[in-house]
Amino acid sequence: MPQIGDRIEESGTLLRDGAGFLLKCDHGGSWRLNLHRVPVDHVAKHVRITGVVASEGQVDVEGVVRAG
Repeated sequence: MPQIGDRIEESGTLLRDGAGFLLKCDHGGSWRLNLHRVPVDHVAKHVRITGVVASEGQVDVEGVVRAG
């Protein structure tokens, strides 16, 4: 399990979750995402994120690209 401050790269499905976003990971887990830009073109699509673990279950996202 990544620790706070670790850089990560994960792929999965980007979902809206209330007022925020969630990545449902390919491996079965999920991350709550802190996004600086709203990636509306990627919602409900398979994406790859890069970022830094901010807290347990939460990532400060630096980039979102379509996977695959």
